[in-house]
Amino acid sequence: MKSKCLLIAAALPLAGCISFGAKPPPSLMTLETTAAPAVGAQQNSAAARSITIQVPSTPAAIAATRVPVQTTATTIAYVKDAQWAEPPARLFARLLADTVTARGNMVVLSTVQSIADPSATLAGELRGFGLDASSRQAIVIYDAALTRAGKDTVEKRRFEARVPVDAIDATSAGPALSRAANQVAGEVAAWVSAN
Repeated sequence: MKSKCLLIAAALPLAGCISFGAKPPPSLMTLETTAAPAVGAQQNSAAARSITIQVPSTPAAIAATRVPVQTTATTIAYVKDAQWAEPPARLFARLLADTVTARGNMVVLSTVQSIADPSATLAGELRGFGLDASSRQAIVIYDAALTRAGKDTVEKRRFEARVPVDAIDATSAGPALSRAANQVAGEVAAWVSAN
């Protein structure tokens, strides 16, 4: 009995050290769109062209919710206490959909909705979505692949935005990446809505 009590007493100080997951950051980041569709605006694919926007693929460095920092040409670190509310590819796809709707005058359909409506399809790879320590910039690189409605061919184009960032920290990362993502989304909207 005495040895059992000693074992329990010895284990008590360790109880406060055990953790079953990483400590969450004080807040989670998201992207703010600068071109949202108007509230209550009606859309109809009979009156406007339609498009399906797929969630882009990503390399492993940006597939998670952490914010990567290119520290040298061959090394990547992550911004301390900076974490997205969901994977950046989903946030970016949603931002693209809002921007294409607002600026491109197109109806953005889900994959299921596009079965009944012949629409264009935008796919691609989000190649960069993080910070560069040496240039102190937020960088968004999107390789887009567009198949226009009624066509069998694929058009590809790379879009890139670089926005200065005040510091390589959690406070500066979100707003700078949001500005860069909006710049790319605006250029993509102009491209997909062109003939």
